Amino acid sequence: MTAKIWLLFTLLVGVSCRVTADVEELNDTPEAKSFHDAEDEEVPRESRIVAGQVLFRREEAHEEEEFDRQSEPHSLSEGVEMEDLPSEPVPVEEKQKQVPLVMGGTASGEPCLFPFLFLGTEYSECTTEGREDGRLWCATTYDYERDKRWGFCETEEQANQRRQAQEAEDLYQKAIKIINGTSKKSQKKEEYSTLMKVAEMGHTKAMEKVAYAMLFGDYLKQQIPQAKEMFEKLVVEGSPKAQTALGFLYAAGLGVNSSQAKALVYYTFGALGGNLVAHMILGYRYWGGIGVPQSCESALTHYRLVANHVASDISLTGGSVVQRIRLLDEVENPGVATGMLEEDLIQYYQFLAEKGDVQAQVGLGQLHLHGGRGVEQNHERAFDYFNQAANAGNTHAMAFLGKMYSEGSEAVPQNNETALHYFKKAADLGNPVGQSGLGMAYLYGKGVPVNYDLALKYFQKAAEQGWVDGQLQLGTMYYNGIGVKRDYKQALKYFNLASQAGHILAFYNLAQMHATGTGVMRSCHTAVELFKNVCERGRWSERLMAAYSSFKEGDSDSAVVQYLLLAEQGYEVAQSNVAFILDQTEEAKIFGVNETYPRALLHWNRAAAQGYTVARIKLGDYHFYGYGTDVDYETALIHYRLASEQQHSAQAMFNLGYMHEKGLGIKQVSLTIRRPRHFRRDPSDWLSLSVLQDIHLAKRFYDMAAEASPDAQVPVFLALCKLGLVYSMQYLQELNVKELFSQIDLDQLLGPEWDLYLMTIIALLLGTVIAYRQRQHQALPRPMAPPRPPAEQPEPQAEQQ
Repeated sequence: MTAKIWLLFTLLVGVSCRVTADVEELNDTPEAKSFHDAEDEEVPRESRIVAGQVLFRREEAHEEEEFDRQSEPHSLSEGVEMEDLPSEPVPVEEKQKQVPLVMGGTASGEPCLFPFLFLGTEYSECTTEGREDGRLWCATTYDYERDKRWGFCETEEQANQRRQAQEAEDLYQKAIKIINGTSKKSQKKEEYSTLMKVAEMGHTKAMEKVAYAMLFGDYLKQQIPQAKEMFEKLVVEGSPKAQTALGFLYAAGLGVNSSQAKALVYYTFGALGGNLVAHMILGYRYWGGIGVPQSCESALTHYRLVANHVASDISLTGGSVVQRIRLLDEVENPGVATGMLEEDLIQYYQFLAEKGDVQAQVGLGQLHLHGGRGVEQNHERAFDYFNQAANAGNTHAMAFLGKMYSEGSEAVPQNNETALHYFKKAADLGNPVGQSGLGMAYLYGKGVPVNYDLALKYFQKAAEQGWVDGQLQLGTMYYNGIGVKRDYKQALKYFNLASQAGHILAFYNLAQMHATGTGVMRSCHTAVELFKNVCERGRWSERLMAAYSSFKEGDSDSAVVQYLLLAEQGYEVAQSNVAFILDQTEEAKIFGVNETYPRALLHWNRAAAQGYTVARIKLGDYHFYGYGTDVDYETALIHYRLASEQQHSAQAMFNLGYMHEKGLGIKQVSLTIRRPRHFRRDPSDWLSLSVLQDIHLAKRFYDMAAEASPDAQVPVFLALCKLGLVYSMQYLQELNVKELFSQIDLDQLLGPEWDLYLMTIIALLLGTVIAYRQRQHQALPRPMAPPRPPAEQPEPQAEQQ
């Protein structure tokens, strides 16, 4: 990297903490609506809470980044305590509109006058009303009917371009609406064909959609070179999505020669444009020191920005569930590791639900509410199942109906009164979900007056039963001092309890506390790990299931590209899946044969750095066999030892035993020892040995492997049998029997009359054998007489009558 590029990059990183533009999602899946493009709002001076999210005071925050953004109207939800918000909004200085000069008409060259009156209606901008050709015009005096002074606001060419742009926008919106509203692949493919036509008309968002579809193979044929060309055109127009995508292409070496320097520059520009995925990628790179100097604080800056958006997008129902599937685990245990429900099993539950099984109704309702495990998110069906179970008296169903009414959706209109009715009904019957929902109603004043004491009471009841929402809201109240005395230790306690159940806002609040040192010792490393966990719950994680579906359908190239992007974002499961597909050289065709193992080695290494045990063992295997690198037994030994000590892997222990048995990767130790007295002719005779093998340590590792896993007991038994046999054969081969007897002085060892002693012992042994044989012969039983034939046997006498 030249000095100029490095200087440019340094300046960009310095500015990146302060510049934010419209935030758009990079790779929104066609199946789901795109991530909210809402800008992050500036934190008020007082603490406030939004659906369990803690927002910290500025004076308590350490190194808090300031972003110049305006708040979107929808970002101030009902969950915000109004007294904590600024009393008056900051006045926004309006830019004065540039008044166009008209062309043609009756007042060419004169400026438009806004507003002007036309047919009884005032217009504050140029209009097409009254014209059949659709050209924009305006009046240069207030009353057009009286003065007839007017002119065009645009040329005919500009009018054509505007009409074409409007037509493209209409087609784009129509296609996107159909794509988001259907689950039929054929219909989606048809609409993507429409998007291609719209992209040819120069529509920026359509070009972005089509380019990503070509990159991933989503409903269009995968064409990476064509996607690259479209991204390059979009970069010229300043598209942050395209900048991030080009950075990904250079980082992965797809369609271009791999260049980490160019990738870093494009990622930085994408982040400056407000692209969340670019921020996430940079956060992971700074956290792991990939292509940049390792910096926990820089990683914290990027991850925190993304986590703020992800946390603000979390609803009361928790959002959709993302299934993380390891391809390696699925191959070893088909259907078990994935957690996916088979279609037959789903149909069985549906049959039970139709027959009135309440538990099946509640289970199917939760599956459809959150999605996951092979079931698509469908609020309408979830509402139907919950309604049936609630009518049967199930308290869980009542509480979830309350949550659906409280949150609102396309299937269920938002209604605080109805939500409160179901929450009360469930809470009175002791249901923790209903108690938590009732606490939320009193905390935020939804359908009832705000009452912090009652909110605290219901949250405590729910938390005592282990309900995660109750624990989260208790932590929020203790942190902000709402209805109770501010207590950071109690807040930390309840946030930790909620995080154990996997609640995303609990992770977010814990990350904020560790990042600012509030109630705990400040820990940048802990904060980054927690923020990273939150970021990985964003809507872009739905790409994991899309990649898995592509792999199951046999489209490995599409799966590889999708997993590669997620791997760039720091998803460990995506890194291991990329490495697994590349490891199966017949599966991946997108890269050359000579590239697959080095790339797989890279991603196994990144997955191992995040604590994946199998990846660490794979690294040892690659160095042991020389896959994608030179054969290096010492490095293989190091990886196996790390997997053994840190993750207690039985496979790693077994491999360590084998390497010690063979003396592989063990540093050679040279020993010079003096021969034993009975084995040397010359007292000055010395023996030199080179010790590589360690049989005793090998046996120890084999035994440890058997203890660590029951599955390793049979292989360990066979290995120990082989070890004993080999060791015995080796000992006998190294033992020189002839030399042994020639050097032994029996007169000195056994005395001068050793031959008499030996003859006596032999005679006693011979006598013992003879006596034993005679005694055995006398003890043999005599043979029995053969039975008489039936004819010779006497007939029984007839009974006397």
